[in-house]
Amino acid sequence: MAGPDNGIAAGPREQHWLVGHEDAERTLLHDAVGARLHHAWLFAGPPGIGKATLAFRFARWLLAGRDGGSLAVDPAAPAVRRIAAGTHADLLAIGRGYDEKRQRARAEIVVDEVRPIADFLRRTAAEGGRRVVILDEAELMNRSAANTLLKILEEPPPDAVLILVSSVPGRLLPTIRSRCRRLRLQPLTPPQMEAALARLLPAQDAGSRRTLVALAQGAPGQALSLAAEDGIALAALVREVLADEPPGVSRSYAMADIVLRRDRGFATFLSLLGDGISEALRAASRGGVGVRPGIDWFSAWQEIRRTQDETERFNLDKRQALIASLGLLSGR
Repeated sequence: MAGPDNGIAAGPREQHWLVGHEDAERTLLHDAVGARLHHAWLFAGPPGIGKATLAFRFARWLLAGRDGGSLAVDPAAPAVRRIAAGTHADLLAIGRGYDEKRQRARAEIVVDEVRPIADFLRRTAAEGGRRVVILDEAELMNRSAANTLLKILEEPPPDAVLILVSSVPGRLLPTIRSRCRRLRLQPLTPPQMEAALARLLPAQDAGSRRTLVALAQGAPGQALSLAAEDGIALAALVREVLADEPPGVSRSYAMADIVLRRDRGFATFLSLLGDGISEALRAASRGGVGVRPGIDWFSAWQEIRRTQDETERFNLDKRQALIASLGLLSGR
């Protein structure tokens, strides 16, 4: 598969290979080949581990493949090219819409984005097979959208497959979860991550890829985000924050400026900071080198998460939010 010039591979719709998740693929093949394919699936697992990539891989197999030995499908097949272009008549992919006013993806999936599913499934399959719906980040549906989807799941049409992709399935309505067959995907192992990043980030040197493997916790998508946001440099700042001698006020201001030079530096830095605090607390609980004394680290991290949520939700001053968060961890 050819990637774009910057060496970062295409998104789930265009990606024709998948590292790991062999057990999940075998489960899907066993059910589909055995003519017992459930009408609704819930692909669950941590963010960035390949759930959406597997969903499109399965959709390609349902619509263009049907080889019982593998979900792999010829990338040159006409139906596969239509799926990649978003023009296959029997595939509907839904996710968060775009907020033109705020110039970013919406915080939730609204009912107007879910309603087209019912009309789509009422139609006869254009190419004589199944119709497939992929709903990414399903946990972000608001109440109206979730209730609309539930009505569809209560009376599923024949020859249709709905795939819900969710990093937080507990946020879905219990009645939605109960109508789906859950397929739990696990983070990749370090060797699998190394293999994935060798293909996803061929321009990165091997040492940088190993650092990304350590930071991304088994999630290739997270590694891609970290690579795009200079995550290795941001991780170095996190180590500085958690060191025995915390940064002073002037250094905290300089750190905030460094973080905010990246488009998504605010969210990436705080995510890495949370991972760093969690690892330090685990080390302390095992009797190893952990966190600096004199700080209620758990309460501080809860306050930082609250600050991050409010800052992003209400478009508040990110620089001040970062400085306040660093102050909490410095005992100021």
